[in-house]
Formats: sequence, C-alpha cells, structure tokens
Amino acid sequence: YENYKKPRNVPAELKDLMTEEELQKAKSYAIDKMRYSEVHSFFSEIETTILLLVGVLPWLWNKCGNVLAKYDYKNYEVLQSILFICVMMIYSTVTNLPWSYYYHFVLEERHGFNKQTVPFYIKDTIKKLVVSLVLAVPIAALLINIIKIGGDYFFIYAWLFLTIISLAIAFIYPNYIAPLFDRYDPLRDGELKEKIEGLAAKIKFPLTKIYVVEGSARTAHSNAYFYGFFKAKRIVLFDTLIKGYILKSDKDKTEGDKNADTVSKSETIGNESLKESADLVQRKTGINSGDRSAEETTTSSKNTADLPKKEKGCETEEVLAVLAHEFGHWKLNHNLCNLFISFLNLFLVFAVFAALFKRSVLYRAFGFEKSHPILIGLLIILQYVLSPYFELFSFCMTALSRRFEFQADHFASKLGQVTPLCSALKKLEKDNLSYPYSDPLYAMYHYSHPILLERLKALKKSE
Repeated sequence: YENYKKPRNVPAELKDLMTEEELQKAKSYAIDKMRYSEVHSFFSEIETTILLLVGVLPWLWNKCGNVLAKYDYKNYEVLQSILFICVMMIYSTVTNLPWSYYYHFVLEERHGFNKQTVPFYIKDTIKKLVVSLVLAVPIAALLINIIKIGGDYFFIYAWLFLTIISLAIAFIYPNYIAPLFDRYDPLRDGELKEKIEGLAAKIKFPLTKIYVVEGSARTAHSNAYFYGFFKAKRIVLFDTLIKGYILKSDKDKTEGDKNADTVSKSETIGNESLKESADLVQRKTGINSGDRSAEETTTSSKNTADLPKKEKGCETEEVLAVLAHEFGHWKLNHNLCNLFISFLNLFLVFAVFAALFKRSVLYRAFGFEKSHPILIGLLIILQYVLSPYFELFSFCMTALSRRFEFQADHFASKLGQVTPLCSALKKLEKDNLSYPYSDPLYAMYHYSHPILLERLKALKKSE
C-alpha cells in the first residue's frame, strides 16, 4: 500500500483529461481491488490447507467410488474420476459465489462499473458451470484413458491430445460458446468500419468480419481483441470502447437498416475486443493500459438513462489506433510466439508428470494409502509439486508480454498512430479508473501491460 499512501497529483501527461477528483477515485478503486485480492487469496489458502489437513480429497474419492459401487461400477477409475471432477467443480462454483457476488455487486458497483442484475448473474453462473462440465468431462475421460494405455511414452500422446483440443477450443469458443454469454452484432456500416477495413488492407491483415460485443450488460470497462486462424481473422470490439455507440435493440433489427444513413458519426464508431480462447492457445489482447487484469465487458442500451455514460469511449481515430496496436501483435507474430511457448510448456509439464506420477510417496502424502488414481496424480503434481515452477513461468510470460506491448505500440507508431493512440490510452485509463502510478517491483510481477506513463514516454520517443 506504500504506493497509494504517497500524496500524488495528476501527472502532467494526463492533466488535459483527468482531474484531481478523478485521480482520487482511481486511487480508491485500486486500493479496493488490492484489498479484495489479498483477502480472497488469504482465505483461499486457509480453505485449501484445511481441506488437505482433514483429508477431504481421499474421503471424496472414496465416496465417489462407493456411489458407483452401488450401481455395480467397481474399480472403474474413469467414471470415478468424472464423478470426482463434477463434485469438485460444483463445490468450487458454490464456494466462490460469495466472493464473486461481492466483487461484482459491491466493489465494482461502488465504483460505477457493474451493470449486471442478480437474475442475469445467476443465469450466467449456471451457464458457465454447465459449459465447463460439458467440456471438462469428456476431455478428462479421454486424457485418463490415454495415460492408462499409452505405455512409456504416454506423455507424448497426452501432449498431442491436449494440443489438438486447445486448438479446437480456440475455434469453437468464439464461434459457439461466447455467443451463449454475450451478444455479438456486426459493426454497422460507417466511417469507422471503412477505416478499419482500409487499415487492415494496408497491412494485409486477413480481416473477414468486425463484431461489436454488448459488454455493457456486465460492466462499464472497455476492451478489444481479434481471433481466428489463417486467412479468416475477426475483430471484436466492446461497445464501451466506442464513444456514442449503441447496439440496436431487437425491435430495431426487425425494422431493418433503412435508417442507417441517419445514424450520427458518433454512433458508427467501431470497437475491438475478444477474449482469445483457451489459455494455452490465445493471449488476451486488451488495451486497458492502466488495469492489467481488466475484465472483458459489454455495453447495454437498456434505456435513455444510460446515454450520458456513452460519452465514455474513444473517437473513430482513437479506436483505429487501438486496432493498429492489435494489428502489431499479429504482424510481429506475438500470438504465434505465445502459442509455441504454451505448447512447449505443456510438453515439459507432462514430461515431469510422467517421471513422478507413479511414486507412491506423493499419494501417501495426500492420504491415498492404497490407490494411486491418475486424476489425483495430475492434481497433486500440477497444483502442488509444480507450483514454484508455474510462478516462475508466469513471471517470465508477464515480462515477455510487457515487451510485446511496447513492440506493438511501436508498430502502431510506424503507421502514424502515435497521437491518437496516446489519446486512446489516456481515455481508457480514465474510463477504467486505472491509477497511473505503480510500484516498479509490483508492476514487474503483476502487470502484463506496462503502466500508462511508460507507454506514453516510449510512444513519444518513437515519433
């Protein structure tokens, strides 16, 4: 908290956009998020420790086996593993509900970001659980079978299997799963769409479609991303990213686009933001310069009372500059680099698992005296044994991500986007209540994006 205790004034770079009052609001928001994160992490560690000490894992595993035994399914490890996964996922969802509710309906709402209603939140939580189970159950079942029958080189087959699954999810998620949670509309014809297509053509970006996601139904944060393989790239923009943009209501859609020509320029500005699917396959490409872990969100146009909030967001040239930054990630092969590192890391993890999972001492340490289930071996090695390695790997990937952000900014500067990109980053900093100051060591460990002042300084040098 030392960084927040110091009296600060609005930095010179933001004086044209941010007031002292807004700086204090951003400071209060940052402190609230840090406190929430610390308390949540502390109680999570206590919960995990208690579960391990009282032997919940072996008890639950045996209970799952007893349930199957009643239906004459004895010694069927895959079914027992599936039942174990289902119970653990349901337990995790239920125990996380109070924390999630507090974060959205207390912390985020206190600072004006939460746009969800309780029924919407409940329905969303149920859908997430169902989708997670539908994906996790068959993947886990197949993975366990591969490990059982793969012989000495099972880790190679398991790695290939998860690599293929990750790529498949990267395709399936944005096309079939994401629309279950958010509304995606094609960007309306207008100045922004024309300029995005022109910029994409200039750098030979294989753009096929541009979508606007209704992020405002969840939060007032803004974001943008692109996804797709090979020659079929799609851009996704949060409606909150585009100043004045209002998604058409269902009623408006039925009337067609006959009034499109009368839509004001401020309502035809585009947006970009997509959550790249699967952590192993795609990297998050948000441009929230101050908030490194900013959520992806959508904009709703429920009633005219929301219209004043639409003044947030970026103008056409600023949105274009944000996309120029994202195009830089594509042009410089940052996504491919992250993909390669992720798959290499996955291979190393399975190689370590293959070397350790038959050691009975690991299972006995967690209360499994007689049985050595593959699923439990995966849980022990991935969650506990390799925990220090994953911390180091995460730190290295965070450092690499910051380097990539500077490179993408430099790419945008070579396209003549320095001024609008600086303006967009400053607006996003203000709109997302991102605190412009940060402790260097804390930022080095936690922030995947450089802090705003560093980015602005680098952009000015690149002019």
